[in-house]
Amino acid sequence: MIETKITQREFELFRVFIYEEVGISLSEQKMGLVQSRLSKRLKALNIPTFKEYYEYLKRSRDDEEMFHLISAISTNVTSFFREKPQWDYLKANLSEILGSKSNKKLRIWSAACSSGEEPYSIAMFLKENMADFRSWDIKILATDISKKVLAKAISGRYQGKDLEGMPKHYVQDHFKPVTNGVIKEFQINQDLRNLITFRMFNLINGDFSMFRNHFDMIFCRNVMIYFDGESQAQLVSNFHKILGNKSLLFIGHSESLTRNQKEYKTVKPSIYQKNS
Repeated sequence: MIETKITQREFELFRVFIYEEVGISLSEQKMGLVQSRLSKRLKALNIPTFKEYYEYLKRSRDDEEMFHLISAISTNVTSFFREKPQWDYLKANLSEILGSKSNKKLRIWSAACSSGEEPYSIAMFLKENMADFRSWDIKILATDISKKVLAKAISGRYQGKDLEGMPKHYVQDHFKPVTNGVIKEFQINQDLRNLITFRMFNLINGDFSMFRNHFDMIFCRNVMIYFDGESQAQLVSNFHKILGNKSLLFIGHSESLTRNQKEYKTVKPSIYQKNS
């Protein structure tokens, strides 16, 4: 028989494990959510108790199951060109931003790229809005903690519903139709895929000293809402160290940098510039 009720002790085990692994902070009020969502994983894996599921996660370090765990306790919603005001700001100010770059090198990090919509949006935006796009050395780093979503991102394949709301000429110019069995999909063009390097990286436990070059922009949107204040502040300070002078940090519209006001100045809601 599969257990359906989580004990306080079991909840605490998961709460500590999830915080230590990915920085997501679960309040006491999330106990019911954890019980309801993780009970589905118990049934799927035929594991009888929450304690045994916890022990399985600790023992196996199964990346795919970690993906299921994180997906169960967070809302993983992504789409192309999310946060429209940010794209409007970039379009209006791109000439000025690029004008400050004398070496024609542009380095951008999509710090929680999920299944790839964000870095591909960045690549499409740059190609559409840079008059001398091909004369620039552009590199986009896209990272996530899950091999599963990174595999989808690397494939660059999406269903028609994923492209809804995108201007038609973007679909025509930047995707080609492909068939996956009987399902029609759209794959982003190779020239844009070549701009992006996908890697695994943990924003909480990752080694930020590995970044030897400064970024001109970092996108980290709708991730910090799951972190506690201390983890948020530490992450944003880490970003500060690897951003170039006056470079930009984009976060989610429901997030803010209240603890890092000396390191950044507000450009627009959810858009911050590094202070020198």
